Amino acid sequence: MKKLFFALLLTLLASIGYGQSQSSGNGFNFGLENSVNGKMPDNWKKWGNANYYNIGIDSVVRHSGKNSVVIYPMQIVPNAFGCLASTIPASYEGKMIELRAYIKMENINDAPIGLMLRIDGASESIAFDNMQDKGIKGTADWTQYSVKLPYPEKAKYIHIGVILQGSGKLWADDFEVLIDGKDIEEFKTKEIVTAKAEKDTEFDNGSGIYNKLLSDKKIDDIKAVGLIWGFLKYHHPNIAKGDFNWDYELFRILPKVVQSKKQNERDSILLSWIESLGDYKTDIKEISDTEKIKIYPDLNWITKSKFSPELEAMLLKVKNAKRSDEHYYIGFDGNIGNPVFKHENGYTAMQYTDAGFRLLSLFRYWNIIQYYFPYKNLIEEDWNDVLTEFIPDFVNASDELQYKLAVLELIARVNDTHANIWGTDNSLRKYIGVNYSPVAVKFIEGQLVVTDFYNEVLGKETGLQKGDIIAKINKEPVSKIASKKSKYAPASNIPTKLRILADQLLRSNDSTINITIKRDGTFTDKVLKTYSSSKINFSEYWQKNDSCFRYINTDIAYLNPGRIKNSYLPDIMKEVLKTKGLIIDFRSYPSEFIVFTLSEYLLPNSTEFVRFSNGSIQNPGLFTFNKTLSVGRKNDNFYKGKVVILVNETTQSSAEYHTMAFRTAPGAKVIGSTTAGADGNISRFVLPGGISTAISGIGIYYPDGRETQRVGIVPDIVVKPTIKGIKENRDELIEKAIEVINCQLF
Repeated sequence: MKKLFFALLLTLLASIGYGQSQSSGNGFNFGLENSVNGKMPDNWKKWGNANYYNIGIDSVVRHSGKNSVVIYPMQIVPNAFGCLASTIPASYEGKMIELRAYIKMENINDAPIGLMLRIDGASESIAFDNMQDKGIKGTADWTQYSVKLPYPEKAKYIHIGVILQGSGKLWADDFEVLIDGKDIEEFKTKEIVTAKAEKDTEFDNGSGIYNKLLSDKKIDDIKAVGLIWGFLKYHHPNIAKGDFNWDYELFRILPKVVQSKKQNERDSILLSWIESLGDYKTDIKEISDTEKIKIYPDLNWITKSKFSPELEAMLLKVKNAKRSDEHYYIGFDGNIGNPVFKHENGYTAMQYTDAGFRLLSLFRYWNIIQYYFPYKNLIEEDWNDVLTEFIPDFVNASDELQYKLAVLELIARVNDTHANIWGTDNSLRKYIGVNYSPVAVKFIEGQLVVTDFYNEVLGKETGLQKGDIIAKINKEPVSKIASKKSKYAPASNIPTKLRILADQLLRSNDSTINITIKRDGTFTDKVLKTYSSSKINFSEYWQKNDSCFRYINTDIAYLNPGRIKNSYLPDIMKEVLKTKGLIIDFRSYPSEFIVFTLSEYLLPNSTEFVRFSNGSIQNPGLFTFNKTLSVGRKNDNFYKGKVVILVNETTQSSAEYHTMAFRTAPGAKVIGSTTAGADGNISRFVLPGGISTAISGIGIYYPDGRETQRVGIVPDIVVKPTIKGIKENRDELIEKAIEVINCQLF
């Protein structure tokens, strides 16, 4: 949970930070002394989930001067956080950057607090630390803290701040920013080169495109614009240079196209538009080494769309343009190789009546999937048809909720559990329900079953028992509700979709939910109370999980990667080496990356376990296999006991990757059920309306090329919880693991 919070935190901050006006001026106001209204310090902003946190000036409690800033929650919401932040143009040169500030804290118990230092490039975060791995909690008087990061050459913005998640109260004061140990206020600024695209502000206040300009009769024309706009974005060399604000070019060309009377007129308009982008060199690219190719570019639409011969020829010429590896809108992470989507403005102030921005959202997302989603081949439907289908949905979305539901449904069509709307979105939160039941439920044996209680006191008050089947919610069969809502639950496979739905079904905007339960064959109606998240205290529930290591019995050890740290392994493995069996439970998200460290204890030799695929700037839409990776080393003293790995639908991403590595141990067995089927590093980006989303950014495969996405990790022994087991409070996967370890025929 902790590591997942970090990922969501970075995603949410990214959606807030990119494409917005940046604080500037001569005064940094690091001492928080200047304020126009006495509520917020000048040049500082509220970030995070500001609706749930009081963030503002405190003129009574302060470290020095006349003001500090105070942050405390008004309502506890899972994964929500309050943040005070300031943004500085990165017009400085140096090697290291440091943020210092004084913090006073009171009853910080739910999650550690920290200073936030984030360095952005053109639109992506390229360095980040929020100190939350330091474990700073409790109550303490004013203390100076510091966070330090390498200062990247491509830095464009410096974001500084302080973060509080959960309950408690903190004050911050007297911020300092130093580069190479020198106060930033003593530096002379360097000149920042601004791309032509950033000087185009024509549509800052709206696209001017509204529904009356669009109609169902124009779907083919709108689709043609979406296809060509996205194709040019990633293929045309002059767009790659940053010579055009490509979002605003859409707003210029779309009205002209939809107002055209005939196809030949439309195609002539599009042809002239492409010609206006300027000249470029061509370079026909022969795709060699075909054995390494996983996915070929999908550009057949160019010749199948019945464009005029002149327009088709022009598109084919752009296809063969000479492209460099530098691109204004797309790049690749230097370590892993997942795509980095640059200069994608979030337009958080967009008007939801603006059909131009809604279509921009559709075209941006569709083309990112078209050219940079490594699992496009697994979508299982014609992606071109999906574009046609969703144009009316985005054109006709009548308000914020309808627009965001259309986005969520589109995201769900790529079948990727990493893909969703991340962060706290108030309109979607109200759609699902702002109040929560204290009852934890899962789909087991095709039924929605009570498995636990988030709050023991409130859970007992419900009168429900573990193993109760919830048959109806507000008089509607659960199966019917799940079927209706499934299109808004992005997931790689059905078990994971049901996992997501189960977490939503007992939420409401009312104070009660009417349910019908089935217990021992008898149906009973009940009224279930719902509460705010602060009343239930989810953080306390999730923090009660197992320790990282324990003994099942004297012969069998148990590891919980959700709690483990690399530094613990030497001592833990001394004990594990004495046992005959080791259970590694990946029904949680790893708290640290232990793929290589733990593998050295489990394997006698270096062993291949994974293969990657990556995209291309030179050939957008092309994905090729990279080298394979290995784990383990020559180790005669490796663990000789039986290794059993537990998985289910909560085993996701890093947990799946770890499982792939550890199952290469001699005789290791994987026990459980289908995992989440979303592996590989994620690539984040933002859509108009400040919508934060992501995709799996690289392809993850077994060394022989077998898929893991959607398929998940296939268990050696399938074991699923049963309703009977839930009633008896048994963990049937651990029971099976013990049986397998004790079996002589392992």
